[in-house]
Amino acid sequence: MNISVSLGPLAALIAGILILVAPRLLNYIVAIYLIIIGVMGLLGPGTHSLHL
Repeated sequence: MNISVSLGPLAALIAGILILVAPRLLNYIVAIYLIIIGVMGLLGPGTHSLHL
């Protein structure tokens, strides 16, 4: 069985859950999310997927 999980949507899901649980963390969560997306964009297409 081959499951492919992309890190972008996974990071968005985790960020959304954390914002719902602790709304005061919004600035930090958004900043970390943007940094992660920026780093993944610099690494190029296809290099940020996790195959389980």
